[in-house]
Amino acid sequence: MKLLFDNVSAKCSKITTTAYSTSFSLGIYFLNNRLRNPIYAIYGFVRFADEIVDSFDGYDKKYLLQKFKTDTYEAIENGISLNPILNSFQHVVNEYQINHELIDTFLYSMEMDLEKINYSKDKYEQYILGSAEVVGLMCLHVFTEGNKGMYEELKPYSMKLGAAFQKINFLRDLKADYQDLGRSYFPNLDLSKFTTDAKKTIEIEIENDFKEALIGIKKLPSSSRGGVYLAYVYYYSLFKKIKTVPAHKVLTERIRISNSHKFGLMLNSMVQHKMNLL
Repeated sequence: MKLLFDNVSAKCSKITTTAYSTSFSLGIYFLNNRLRNPIYAIYGFVRFADEIVDSFDGYDKKYLLQKFKTDTYEAIENGISLNPILNSFQHVVNEYQINHELIDTFLYSMEMDLEKINYSKDKYEQYILGSAEVVGLMCLHVFTEGNKGMYEELKPYSMKLGAAFQKINFLRDLKADYQDLGRSYFPNLDLSKFTTDAKKTIEIEIENDFKEALIGIKKLPSSSRGGVYLAYVYYYSLFKKIKTVPAHKVLTERIRISNSHKFGLMLNSMVQHKMNLL
């Protein structure tokens, strides 16, 4: 029966999320139970697309991404896919009426990763929109559960949070992106001369994104506020750690937060949420 297959699909999305991201997995755990599987499904979808362009060396990435795109829309149209990740994703898209334009925009950013691009400010903003901001909006469809007024009100804040997360990823992964994949997303930046001033400029941009995002987090329904706030806390803690690292070291090492530190942040953020101290 299809219910069993749908449950298996949901478990595959959850396994994918927990395997790839401790931070997001814990954040999702603190969502209301009815929201967890839909967010696992969205994360599984975007993670698989990202894997195609980042990790599948030696394979025809362009073909694989195009097939993934075709299979995605067939799954949404048919209401089923034998790919369990796409099966759980189509269910969320159809149930929460996620705008297909968000999916288009996301997949276009993944296509951008197939090319060697010198990122101008416009292309940088376009990439962040597709790779992060629209993913936040997919999740916001789930968090607002059909309340269109709330969705529109929280939309700009959700986009700022996605942008902040992605820019921190860019800084954290600067070494791997630049040295291993030959990418540099920050516009007009010569990474062979990555200076303290250049790093500071990026950090100010991220700080402003975080300030705006927190306003929206406080307005989320209680069913999602705690989990989103926890993800915010994790990333803001990583951001603070990156700020203490000299520019030249960001290019030579990947900055991380230990699991013990994450656990402490989790406890503290949950207390703040429960006591309405956000």
